[in-house]
Amino acid sequence: MNIAYIGIGSNIGNREENCRKAIRLLEENGISVKRQSSMHDTEPWGVKDQPKFINMAIEIETNKNPEDLLGILKNIERQMGRTESVKWGQRIIDLDILLFDDLILETPHLEIPHPFMHDREFVLKPLAEIAPDKKHPVTGKTIKEMLKGLKQQS
Repeated sequence: MNIAYIGIGSNIGNREENCRKAIRLLEENGISVKRQSSMHDTEPWGVKDQPKFINMAIEIETNKNPEDLLGILKNIERQMGRTESVKWGQRIIDLDILLFDDLILETPHLEIPHPFMHDREFVLKPLAEIAPDKKHPVTGKTIKEMLKGLKQQS
């Protein structure tokens, strides 16, 4: 079995319920949710002129490979009503693979670890709740070390 970490975000409609529904749909797709962070009310990143987000992170256990897991995440996003729009714009749900075991992967459709996770407090803060000592496979830093470094920069 593989251990992966998924970032969840929503800023349209009932943001909290959208996150809870995404977790239920993951479980309905055979994904075992092992741990989940609390929900964090966060400012938008990238495109600032939009509603605040709820962000959280979950640890999952799966027998899927990264590409199949990505397919499940994209299907859930579509099922919940997400449509492609402005990059980093508003969305009912956003599901991102942050880490997948200690894998380093770069394909045209998927990059693991998530290429921006180390720069985003809204990713690192919830992830640090559930996996503070998990090491980033590229930098070798733990999640809590990356979060501390990011806070020192700002």
